[in-house]
Amino acid sequence: MTHATTASPAASGTTLRREFTLLSSFAFAFAFISPIVALYGIFGLALTTAGPSFWWGFLLVFAGQLLVALVFAMLVSRWPLEGSIYQWTSRLTGPTAGWFAGWAYFWTLVIAMATVALGAAGFLANIFGLEEPTAVDRAWIAFGVLVFGTIVNLAGQTVLKVFMLASIVAEVVGSIGLGIWLLAFHRVNDLSVLFSGGDGVGGGSSDYLAISGPFLIALAFIGFSFVGFESAGSIAEEVTEPRKNLPKAILISISFIAIVVMFSSLAIILAIPDLEAVRNGEVGDPVYETLTAQLGAGIAVPIEILFVIGFVASFLALQTSASRMLWAKARDGALPGATVLARLSAQRRQPTMALLVTTVIGTLLFLLSNVASDLYTLMVNFTAGGFYLSFLFPLIGFVVVVTRKTWRAGPFSLGGATALVAWVAVIWASLQLVNIAWPRAVYEQAYLDWSIIIGTVVIGVVGVAVWASVRSRIPSVTGVEYEDDETRTP
Repeated sequence: MTHATTASPAASGTTLRREFTLLSSFAFAFAFISPIVALYGIFGLALTTAGPSFWWGFLLVFAGQLLVALVFAMLVSRWPLEGSIYQWTSRLTGPTAGWFAGWAYFWTLVIAMATVALGAAGFLANIFGLEEPTAVDRAWIAFGVLVFGTIVNLAGQTVLKVFMLASIVAEVVGSIGLGIWLLAFHRVNDLSVLFSGGDGVGGGSSDYLAISGPFLIALAFIGFSFVGFESAGSIAEEVTEPRKNLPKAILISISFIAIVVMFSSLAIILAIPDLEAVRNGEVGDPVYETLTAQLGAGIAVPIEILFVIGFVASFLALQTSASRMLWAKARDGALPGATVLARLSAQRRQPTMALLVTTVIGTLLFLLSNVASDLYTLMVNFTAGGFYLSFLFPLIGFVVVVTRKTWRAGPFSLGGATALVAWVAVIWASLQLVNIAWPRAVYEQAYLDWSIIIGTVVIGVVGVAVWASVRSRIPSVTGVEYEDDETRTP
């Protein structure tokens, strides 16, 4: 078998253990943006903005993201390499585009990791009896989540797999079980409410599914629910039979998340006791308020424990993906301190230093969120746009290669439909990025409306400085084939 000198794990002397199967790689992608995180994170915002008709946005966003997932399934089938988006873009478009794709994706992952930890902190504070936690309280609890997650990740793939599979069981039983119970015994609204809008941010009302300002804003929120499927590719060199298993993991995870999120949200919408109060913004947390109103106050702690499980599992997947992206770039010499960052622990073959770097960055973000009160909002806003920005790098590269008729498919292929799917996926991701990043007048502080653009510029400027310092060491792998030796001894 031939290996590209700069791209092969064997060539650089760093080999990861292949301990993830189809089931565990699916569990990893599923946990990345868990149904609980996805639903809790966007439900209240979307419902207040566009009314119950926002639910139809799930179908639209899922259809668009499924096209993106199909393209990524083809890419990972041909190049099952750690670092996914960085690796694919480098081979499709060249080392510079690949470097910036990996840079954008890394910062999206690590910022999302920090925001998810802060989200978990709110629930943990309630469980611990802190009814009104301060920003400092939340930061300390989030730091505890960060330390716990780092320990789990350093313990190795086996511990991580067990935690991910357990979280799936808890989330699916909780989400689907609660949904069935609400529909069977606590349904107070008719299905016709799904065709009603609401007066929200952006002005006007979204009557009968009109593609109005509020509905487009709801689509921007919903966009956060259908990312994470690509994370299965981030651990490609840790998956057995990756060319066969990873395309399945990507496609099954996005489809299963869509089913769970759509079913759960439908059940909650139909069980909301006072839709008018939610539309008017009088209910701060419609998910929690609906569940406690319909199932009693005694359900509060079990629900919050379920939320914590979902958030912590999502944190673990985000930290793992971020550390693998960092490690993959370091292995290629494409980062300062690459030699240290590319090292694996002797026993478990874990990228220990890369994991610790994500821990340090997360800690700094927690500290900064106390100093700058708006930083958390900036981080939350940037995350969704950051994913779509990162997706566009390999999507555009793939369209270019397919259009030039130089694409050579791996085991998973769409055949004659490849070009059509690729073009529609690029158009969809571009429109969604513009929709998410559009600086609508939502916040009192005008600069928060520009969160994604500000975040992109800052990360881009820093990226240019880092890239300039390592550009001479970045390997060119454009057009280089990589045959992965899956029979090697781990």
